[in-house]
Amino acid sequence: MKKGRQKSKKSNSYRTPNKVKSGKTGRMPVYQDNVTRLEFRKPEKPLEGLNVYQKIRIFVAAVLVLMLATGAYFFIYSYKINDVRVEGSTHYTTDEIRDMVITDKFSENSLFLKLKLKHKKIDNIPFVEHMDVQILDRTTIKIIVYEKAIAGYVVFLENNMYFDKDGIVVESSKEKVPGLPEITGLEFDHVILHEPLPVENPKVFKEILNLTQLLNKQKMTADKIYFDYMGNVTLYFGKFRVLLGGDDYLEEKIMHLHGIWEETKDYEYVGRLHMETFSPTNPYHSFEPD
Repeated sequence: MKKGRQKSKKSNSYRTPNKVKSGKTGRMPVYQDNVTRLEFRKPEKPLEGLNVYQKIRIFVAAVLVLMLATGAYFFIYSYKINDVRVEGSTHYTTDEIRDMVITDKFSENSLFLKLKLKHKKIDNIPFVEHMDVQILDRTTIKIIVYEKAIAGYVVFLENNMYFDKDGIVVESSKEKVPGLPEITGLEFDHVILHEPLPVENPKVFKEILNLTQLLNKQKMTADKIYFDYMGNVTLYFGKFRVLLGGDDYLEEKIMHLHGIWEETKDYEYVGRLHMETFSPTNPYHSFEPD
């Protein structure tokens, strides 16, 4: 028997696809043993799996949060300041004083503002000594302004230096405050804020304050008050000047000047009114036009 080479046939085995899936680019075989099955479960309820005590604690916490939110809303909106009343301010408007007191969102709440002002005073405000704030009700406050007693101002290095009845410089400003006269004729070589003006006769400041108060009482405002080296006073009302002389019978002079002012205020007089020799027994004056 002839032995011959026996050809071994190599089998090319392959798996038959169980399923054929067609896509956009052609047909692609999908094999069952390469497929991962995904199972989707229904979402659990938020409180599922919790015991009764845990559910009670969650409920109590939710109620507390709701109560706190309601209380915060009531605190913020029921005590919001809507009405601000201001008394005693001549240098600042009501809105300006309001902005000095209510400086942030928290200060708009009357309870918070009361607590804030209990520990911190409002100070360092030009022309203001201090301010008191009264809580009238939940939405209304009253601000009482106590202003510094300003006698007048002098011009030094192009700044208006305002001083009080004792001659202490309380404010420096480029602006002119209505109702306060410029004081001229005083001699000094320097000015320091919060210190007295270095003049030769400090008693002149009380005379200035007395004079400005007398003018304000008669609703008269001088543009400028001049003191010469002998202490004689001249009032300037524009181009109309009043020579008062010394401080003798100063109140009577101002009262008499007010009568003249009422009769002549509608006319623009230019010149000098002489009242140096005025007295209750000699109530005469003369006018010298320019």
